[in-house]
Amino acid sequence: MLWLTEKIAFPPYENTSREGIIALGGDLSSERLMFAYKKGIFPWFSKGDPIVWYCPKKRMVLFPNELKISRSMAKIIQRNEYIITENTAFKEVIFNCKNIRRKGEFGTWITDEMEQAFINLHQKGIAKSIEIWRISEDSTYQKELVGGLYGIEMNQIFCGESMFSKVPNASKIAFIYLAKSNKYALIDCQMYNNHLASLGAKEIDRSDFLNLLEKYQ
Repeated sequence: MLWLTEKIAFPPYENTSREGIIALGGDLSSERLMFAYKKGIFPWFSKGDPIVWYCPKKRMVLFPNELKISRSMAKIIQRNEYIITENTAFKEVIFNCKNIRRKGEFGTWITDEMEQAFINLHQKGIAKSIEIWRISEDSTYQKELVGGLYGIEMNQIFCGESMFSKVPNASKIAFIYLAKSNKYALIDCQMYNNHLASLGAKEIDRSDFLNLLEKYQ
Protein backbone atom coordinates (compact mmCIF):
# COMPACT_ATOMS: atom_id res chain seq x y z
CA MET A 1 0.00 0.00 0.00
CA LEU A 2 1.40 3.38 -1.03
CA TRP A 3 2.07 6.00 1.63
CA LEU A 4 1.54 9.51 0.32
CA THR A 5 4.22 12.18 0.49
CA GLU A 6 3.96 15.97 0.43
CA LYS A 7 3.41 15.73 -3.32
CA ILE A 8 -0.31 15.81 -4.14
CA ALA A 9 -0.78 12.65 -6.18
CA PHE A 10 -2.43 9.23 -5.91
CA PRO A 11 -1.48 5.82 -7.34
CA PRO A 12 -3.38 4.21 -10.26
CA TYR A 13 -6.84 2.82 -9.51
CA GLU A 14 -5.50 -0.67 -10.24
CA ASN A 15 -3.56 -0.45 -6.97
CA THR A 16 -6.76 -0.31 -4.92
CA SER A 17 -7.12 -3.07 -2.33
CA ARG A 18 -10.09 -5.42 -2.10
CA GLU A 19 -11.52 -3.15 0.62
CA GLY A 20 -11.27 -0.12 -1.67
CA ILE A 21 -8.17 1.46 -0.09
CA ILE A 22 -5.96 3.26 -2.60
CA ALA A 23 -3.44 5.03 -0.33
CA LEU A 24 -2.50 5.97 3.23
CA GLY A 25 -1.16 9.11 4.87
CA GLY A 26 -0.79 12.56 3.41
CA ASP A 27 -2.85 15.40 4.82
CA LEU A 28 -6.31 16.95 4.67
CA SER A 29 -5.39 20.24 3.04
CA SER A 30 -8.07 21.78 0.84
CA GLU A 31 -5.82 21.26 -2.19
CA ARG A 32 -5.33 17.54 -1.55
CA LEU A 33 -8.97 16.96 -0.70
CA MET A 34 -10.22 18.56 -3.90
CA PHE A 35 -7.59 16.76 -5.97
CA ALA A 36 -8.84 13.52 -4.41
CA TYR A 37 -12.57 14.16 -4.84
CA LYS A 38 -12.11 15.10 -8.48
CA LYS A 39 -10.60 11.64 -8.95
CA GLY A 40 -13.34 9.86 -7.01
CA ILE A 41 -11.17 9.33 -3.92
CA PHE A 42 -12.26 10.19 -0.38
CA PRO A 43 -10.78 9.94 3.15
CA TRP A 44 -12.32 7.67 5.77
CA PHE A 45 -10.50 6.79 8.97
CA SER A 46 -10.81 6.76 12.75
CA LYS A 47 -9.14 8.87 15.41
CA GLY A 48 -5.57 7.74 16.03
CA ASP A 49 -5.27 6.00 12.66
CA PRO A 50 -3.40 7.29 9.61
CA ILE A 51 -5.48 8.96 6.92
CA VAL A 52 -6.99 6.23 4.74
CA TRP A 53 -8.02 7.08 1.18
CA TYR A 54 -10.74 5.06 -0.56
CA CYS A 55 -11.94 4.53 -4.09
CA PRO A 56 -14.17 1.43 -3.84
CA LYS A 57 -14.87 -0.84 -6.79
CA LYS A 58 -18.60 -0.34 -6.21
CA ARG A 59 -19.88 3.19 -5.67
CA MET A 60 -23.19 4.10 -4.05
CA VAL A 61 -24.87 6.89 -6.01
CA LEU A 62 -28.25 8.47 -6.53
CA PHE A 63 -29.46 9.76 -9.86
CA PRO A 64 -31.95 12.42 -8.71
CA ASN A 65 -34.53 11.36 -11.30
CA GLU A 66 -34.54 7.91 -9.64
CA LEU A 67 -35.38 9.28 -6.18
CA LYS A 68 -37.93 7.14 -4.36
CA ILE A 69 -40.30 8.73 -1.85
CA SER A 70 -42.61 6.36 0.01
CA ARG A 71 -46.23 7.30 0.67
CA SER A 72 -45.54 7.67 4.38
CA MET A 73 -42.52 9.90 3.68
CA ALA A 74 -44.54 12.01 1.25
CA LYS A 75 -47.16 12.58 3.95
CA ILE A 76 -44.48 13.67 6.42
CA ILE A 77 -43.11 16.17 3.90
CA GLN A 78 -46.60 17.48 3.11
CA ARG A 79 -47.15 18.34 6.77
CA ASN A 80 -44.58 21.09 6.30
CA GLU A 81 -43.50 20.88 9.94
CA TYR A 82 -39.89 21.92 9.38
CA ILE A 83 -37.92 24.81 7.95
CA ILE A 84 -35.22 23.85 5.45
CA THR A 85 -32.17 26.05 4.85
CA GLU A 86 -28.86 25.84 3.00
CA ASN A 87 -25.47 26.87 4.33
CA THR A 88 -26.78 28.72 7.37
CA ALA A 89 -25.27 26.44 10.04
CA PHE A 90 -22.48 24.39 8.46
CA LYS A 91 -20.39 24.14 11.64
CA GLU A 92 -23.40 23.01 13.65
CA VAL A 93 -24.31 20.37 11.07
CA ILE A 94 -20.85 18.81 10.94
CA PHE A 95 -20.63 18.99 14.75
CA ASN A 96 -23.87 17.03 15.06
CA CYS A 97 -22.82 14.51 12.41
CA LYS A 98 -19.62 14.00 14.37
CA ASN A 99 -21.16 13.65 17.82
CA ILE A 100 -24.56 12.03 17.38
CA ARG A 101 -24.78 8.42 18.56
CA ARG A 102 -25.68 5.92 15.87
CA LYS A 103 -27.00 2.43 16.46
CA GLY A 104 -24.28 -0.19 16.04
CA GLU A 105 -21.45 2.34 15.76
CA PHE A 106 -18.75 3.11 18.28
CA GLY A 107 -16.79 6.31 17.90
CA THR A 108 -16.79 8.45 14.78
CA TRP A 109 -14.82 8.77 11.56
CA ILE A 110 -15.26 12.56 11.66
CA THR A 111 -12.10 13.39 13.58
CA ASP A 112 -11.23 16.90 14.76
CA GLU A 113 -8.86 17.14 11.79
CA MET A 114 -11.57 16.07 9.35
CA GLU A 115 -14.07 18.49 10.88
CA GLN A 116 -11.70 21.43 10.46
CA ALA A 117 -10.77 20.37 6.92
CA PHE A 118 -14.41 20.53 5.82
CA ILE A 119 -15.00 23.81 7.63
CA ASN A 120 -12.08 25.15 5.58
CA LEU A 121 -13.72 23.87 2.39
CA HIS A 122 -17.00 25.50 3.41
CA GLN A 123 -15.24 28.82 3.94
CA LYS A 124 -13.90 28.48 0.40
CA GLY A 125 -17.43 27.96 -0.93
CA ILE A 126 -16.86 24.29 -1.79
CA ALA A 127 -18.56 22.36 1.03
CA LYS A 128 -22.23 23.01 1.77
CA SER A 129 -24.86 21.96 4.25
CA ILE A 130 -28.61 21.44 4.34
CA GLU A 131 -30.29 22.17 7.67
CA ILE A 132 -33.64 20.97 9.04
CA TRP A 133 -35.13 23.17 11.76
CA ARG A 134 -38.06 22.65 14.10
CA ILE A 135 -39.85 25.66 15.58
CA SER A 136 -40.64 25.44 19.28
CA GLU A 137 -44.32 25.29 20.17
CA ASP A 138 -44.06 27.82 22.98
CA SER A 139 -44.26 31.60 22.62
CA THR A 140 -40.50 31.95 21.97
CA TYR A 141 -40.65 30.34 18.50
CA GLN A 142 -37.02 29.28 18.85
CA LYS A 143 -35.49 27.29 15.99
CA GLU A 144 -33.91 23.95 16.89
CA LEU A 145 -31.57 22.15 14.49
CA VAL A 146 -32.97 18.61 14.29
CA GLY A 147 -31.33 17.23 11.16
CA GLY A 148 -29.10 17.92 8.21
CA LEU A 149 -26.34 16.80 5.92
CA TYR A 150 -23.14 18.15 4.41
CA GLY A 151 -20.86 17.43 1.49
CA ILE A 152 -18.89 18.85 -1.40
CA GLU A 153 -20.25 20.54 -4.52
CA MET A 154 -18.47 19.92 -7.81
CA ASN A 155 -20.61 21.55 -10.48
CA GLN A 156 -23.37 19.00 -11.22
CA ILE A 157 -22.16 16.49 -8.62
CA PHE A 158 -22.77 16.55 -4.88
CA CYS A 159 -20.45 14.34 -2.85
CA GLY A 160 -22.34 13.54 0.32
CA GLU A 161 -20.29 13.08 3.48
CA SER A 162 -22.60 12.57 6.44
CA MET A 163 -26.07 13.28 7.78
CA PHE A 164 -27.82 13.26 11.13
CA SER A 165 -31.29 13.19 12.68
CA LYS A 166 -32.44 14.17 16.13
CA VAL A 167 -36.05 13.40 15.21
CA PRO A 168 -37.33 10.63 12.93
CA ASN A 169 -36.81 11.19 9.18
CA ALA A 170 -35.06 14.57 9.46
CA SER A 171 -32.00 13.40 7.50
CA LYS A 172 -34.26 11.86 4.85
CA ILE A 173 -36.05 15.19 4.46
CA ALA A 174 -32.67 16.90 3.96
CA PHE A 175 -31.59 14.31 1.39
CA ILE A 176 -34.86 14.52 -0.52
CA TYR A 177 -34.62 18.31 -0.56
CA LEU A 178 -31.09 18.01 -1.97
CA ALA A 179 -32.13 15.51 -4.63
CA LYS A 180 -35.12 17.60 -5.73
CA SER A 181 -33.17 20.86 -5.93
CA ASN A 182 -32.51 20.36 -9.67
CA LYS A 183 -28.87 21.37 -9.11
CA TYR A 184 -27.23 17.98 -9.52
CA ALA A 185 -27.05 15.23 -12.11
CA LEU A 186 -25.50 12.84 -9.61
CA ILE A 187 -25.23 12.50 -5.83
CA ASP A 188 -22.24 10.49 -4.64
CA CYS A 189 -23.15 8.49 -1.53
CA GLN A 190 -19.78 6.68 -1.42
CA MET A 191 -20.59 3.41 0.41
CA TYR A 192 -23.72 1.25 0.42
CA ASN A 193 -26.23 1.71 3.20
CA ASN A 194 -29.86 0.67 3.53
CA HIS A 195 -31.00 4.17 4.52
CA LEU A 196 -30.05 5.63 1.13
CA ALA A 197 -30.98 2.51 -0.82
CA SER A 198 -34.55 2.99 0.40
CA LEU A 199 -34.49 6.42 -1.28
CA GLY A 200 -33.35 5.07 -4.64
CA ALA A 201 -29.56 5.10 -4.36
CA LYS A 202 -27.73 2.14 -5.90
CA GLU A 203 -24.25 0.77 -6.48
CA ILE A 204 -22.50 1.20 -9.82
CA ASP A 205 -19.07 0.08 -11.01
CA ARG A 206 -16.14 2.34 -10.27
CA SER A 207 -15.39 2.75 -13.98
CA ASP A 208 -18.93 4.00 -14.62
CA PHE A 209 -18.71 6.36 -11.68
CA LEU A 210 -15.40 7.79 -12.88
CA ASN A 211 -16.90 8.40 -16.33
CA LEU A 212 -19.82 10.27 -14.76
CA LEU A 213 -17.41 12.20 -12.56
CA GLU A 214 -15.49 13.37 -15.60
CA LYS A 215 -18.71 14.28 -17.40
CA TYR A 216 -20.41 16.30 -14.67
CA GLN A 217 -17.72 17.92 -12.50
